[in-house]
Amino acid sequence: MTERPLAAIDIGTNSFHMVVARVGEVSVAGEFIGPAFEVIAREKEMVRLGSSSGDMKELSEEAIDRGVLALKRLVKIAAIHDADVVAVATSAVREAENADVFIDRARDEAGVVVDVIAGVEEARLIHIGVLQAVPVFDQRLVVIDIGGGSTEILVGEQGETLAAGSFKLGAIRLTRRFFRGERLHPGAVESCRRHIRSVMAPMVREVERVGFGVAIASSGTAETVASLVNSQRGNASPRTLNNFVMTRDEIKEAVRALVSASSVEERRAIRGMDPSRADIILAGALILEQAVEELGIDEIVISDNALREGVLLDALSRRRGATLHHLRDLRRRSVLHLAESMDDDVDHSMRAAGFALDLFDETSSLHGLGDDSRELLEAGALLANVGLSVSHSEHHKHSYYVIRHSDRLAGFTDHEIELIAQIARYHRKSAPKLKHPEFAHLWPDDQARVRILAGLLRVAIALDRSHKGRVERIVVSADEGADEVVVAVKQRDGLDVDLEVQTAEDRKGLLEDVLGRRVRFSS
Repeated sequence: MTERPLAAIDIGTNSFHMVVARVGEVSVAGEFIGPAFEVIAREKEMVRLGSSSGDMKELSEEAIDRGVLALKRLVKIAAIHDADVVAVATSAVREAENADVFIDRARDEAGVVVDVIAGVEEARLIHIGVLQAVPVFDQRLVVIDIGGGSTEILVGEQGETLAAGSFKLGAIRLTRRFFRGERLHPGAVESCRRHIRSVMAPMVREVERVGFGVAIASSGTAETVASLVNSQRGNASPRTLNNFVMTRDEIKEAVRALVSASSVEERRAIRGMDPSRADIILAGALILEQAVEELGIDEIVISDNALREGVLLDALSRRRGATLHHLRDLRRRSVLHLAESMDDDVDHSMRAAGFALDLFDETSSLHGLGDDSRELLEAGALLANVGLSVSHSEHHKHSYYVIRHSDRLAGFTDHEIELIAQIARYHRKSAPKLKHPEFAHLWPDDQARVRILAGLLRVAIALDRSHKGRVERIVVSADEGADEVVVAVKQRDGLDVDLEVQTAEDRKGLLEDVLGRRVRFSS
């Protein structure tokens, strides 16, 4: 029986977010790899539920109306996918004295049962969500999530919480307290900074006690600051900011740009700004600035997953007893999941990936690439044929498109996904050329890297030309002093590998170019 999709709704102070996902599992060659999500819809409603006067003590009637209307729309979208709905509410609802009014109306009018979660539970679920987007399962991490009404900070390792806190430091809350007017008042910024430091001080001591190795930021505020930093670097807007890394100094520079804009309208005009956040971004950015300063964070990684994805995984674990251990090898698992779902002969792709890695390892003294490139080669090899699900003709180009626009490749940066897509795109037909816009857009070092990895992949795929696994293994000799690379092709059980060897001969041109050596095959 097919599991029903899940829809998780995060009822936040600023926005309502919903993610709808099919729940499945990754199995390759009959081996269970672990549970996986296939996101089939994402929705966001800017509600400003916590925008009423006072210190988040009451939800206004207008805000409740907006919230219920938003839930009705989200439930209709979930119903299209026949999804079970789980909904959690955070600081705006848990602090409101009239929260029961909203909860009752959500149930009666929208059919949504709202679970109001405590701040520490919110932090735990955010942690789970982040682990689905950033490959840090085995590292000790500190997570900072800045919402509209509160900020959650958590230190965790391998899915376990070591320290967690929830603080009344939110972008909307602090905007109402320090930046109520259209124009920026003198002294408001420093007053806000002092307040943030004082509220955060106990958690700073706790984080110092347990320590951490990597810092992660989630939430719309963090993504907006990352967008500003990306623009400061002079880069075009990426398709995703997931795994984007920014430094403490870059965050400070973004805050300086926000402070130098004396009005909301001036902030709205800053390159990289999300216009819908222009009125609250200064307060949110100051929280992030002070967090990285006080916690001694030199650089921080963006996660585009947060509470809603954590709610999904938590609901799944309750539904069928899943564990978090599948997140340990997040990046490779997401590649395998995409390959399994869109490649009709994933066994062939896995054999080709194995040959590609053998070639990479044995020619490392010639190409000089590191482990980061090796991982991209494996991903490109495993995904080279996903375009066949679209059309056989020109399927290498379709593979580029599928990889580039997939929501399933968790744990990779936007740039890494682009490189994987190009490696797959050039596994056949034309070699990379500067007249190809996507290739021309890469930096020269990345162009060289794509050429090398595509050259290796072309030969590797040829070595399983029959898709029958006739080649058992290859032995590569690539002595630095020799003028050729010799690939000894070892057949399985005496099977004929003439087709594989001839195809590899036909496709070795790019590899010879990038290695600067003649490539010879023997069998």
